[in-house]
Amino acid sequence: MFKGLGQMGDMAKMMKAAQEMQGKMAQMQEDLATMTVTGESGAGLVKATATAKGELTGLDIDPSIFNGDDKEVVEDLILAAIKDAQQKAQDKAQEEMSKLTEGLGLPAGMKLPF
Repeated sequence: MFKGLGQMGDMAKMMKAAQEMQGKMAQMQEDLATMTVTGESGAGLVKATATAKGELTGLDIDPSIFNGDDKEVVEDLILAAIKDAQQKAQDKAQEEMSKLTEGLGLPAGMKLPF
């Protein structure tokens, strides 16, 4: 008579797991906003700092590279440092997402959010 109740219990477990995952995802998004990565170019002459969400927060340029004749080189170094920081931010975010999905027993390499 009550055979279907077993499946309702499974559904409740699934809903609880989904709510827990939603909470963990929200916490991870907050954590990514506070984690920082630093990209470099020119053997460290230009450094760009960004959050793990990819927001650029700082730029450090060694004064030795400022020479009027090298304007294009300096611009290229700045762009390269920013791109490096953005790539590291993306890698860090993916690393954190992998930790979350592993803890939930989801397949490796699964992209979230769907």
